[in-house]
Amino acid sequence: MPGSLAAGPPVLPAVAVLGGGAAGFFGAIACAEANPAQPVVLLEKSPKLLSKVRISGGGRCNVTHACESATQLVQHYPRGGRQLKEAFRQFGVADTVAWFARRGVALKTEADGRMFPTTDSSETIARALEEAARRAGVRVLTRTAAEQITALPAGGFRLALSGEGSTALGPELRVSQLLVATGGNPKSAAYDWLRALGHTIAEPVPSLFTFNVPTSPLRELPGVSVPHARVVLAGEKLQYEGPLLVTHWGVSGPAVLKLSAWGARRLHELSYHGTALVSWVPTHTDETLRPWAQSFRLENGKKQVAAHPQFGLPTRLWRTLVTDAGIGPDTRWNEVPAKAQNRLLELLLRTPLQVQGKTTHKDEFVTCGGIPLSEVNLATFESRRVPGLYFAGEVLDIDGITGGFNFQAAWTTGFLAGQALAKAEQPAALSPG
Repeated sequence: MPGSLAAGPPVLPAVAVLGGGAAGFFGAIACAEANPAQPVVLLEKSPKLLSKVRISGGGRCNVTHACESATQLVQHYPRGGRQLKEAFRQFGVADTVAWFARRGVALKTEADGRMFPTTDSSETIARALEEAARRAGVRVLTRTAAEQITALPAGGFRLALSGEGSTALGPELRVSQLLVATGGNPKSAAYDWLRALGHTIAEPVPSLFTFNVPTSPLRELPGVSVPHARVVLAGEKLQYEGPLLVTHWGVSGPAVLKLSAWGARRLHELSYHGTALVSWVPTHTDETLRPWAQSFRLENGKKQVAAHPQFGLPTRLWRTLVTDAGIGPDTRWNEVPAKAQNRLLELLLRTPLQVQGKTTHKDEFVTCGGIPLSEVNLATFESRRVPGLYFAGEVLDIDGITGGFNFQAAWTTGFLAGQALAKAEQPAALSPG
């Protein structure tokens, strides 16, 4: 039934969860399992549940990342990692793996550390979460929005509902505890309702995006990938190494995505314009590459430069760099002018790409910004400003680099918030409207 995963007559929940994504589901399940006597309702304003889970990892769902300790894990969060260290000790990667294993979902680790379900299908994860919610007795309502939220003087909250939930639960719902897991949003105004409840907001800006390079010298090479490159933002202290992918619109891949995450605020200030310098040979420097060239030229002088790619670079990429250096297709190494050879070495170390904008990565919207962690109890994720109000997931000012880290933050904050909700003292009995 699209509107509800838990059948039965309407009940007045003690806990409401706003947001049908990873953090919202995890929090609702954790609360309901820890305290079965406490009714929990989850409200999602859209018709779809777990939409980001379903599109993550190209439809495979990158559930988490193989990190052995909280110390290792926190290094992958441009914002929030240091503050989450103790939370990750309470519920970390091993706990996530065990949680899904208990529900019949096995995870596998790929060479780069990313972890996926062995089925390679995000539906496996979505179904496990939906089934866990159903078994725990969580009532899930889609097409239901909380249009207005009021903190009540005696404790608890009044929610003015619209959509299907207003039919199922009434136009107004009173709950004793509220978990906000509505995700990130690039528009500051989207957080006004949280400002109205008494919180400040770290201004949201996009994170995890690809670079648009409309005048790219690589524009004829879409689909070409390099397993290890370094991307540096010229004039800034921003750089990252990793796989790089050439696209129709510019460059992508983990090296670019991770750089965009660490540099999210600075890139926003620059209006996503600047020069990205790509090193195709990140293990080399000027001091090591020039001697290599001299030695290689002496030993392979009769070889055509364009016909013999070096450093394991794809043939198409190598030929493009050779051509851009002014070296003809039939030119042999011992015929290359010094100026052209220097130009080729410069391109290998620092190919300049004029970045003019960004593109969202695979429809996966990630933002930095949201509720400052200083305004939240990091043991329970309860608001320090509004008793009974909890947060989980990307609505908090937490974001990780690509590789399963944002989902791990969702599982961790959702679980700890849900556990705390289950133990929270309830105000006096509440009634609708």
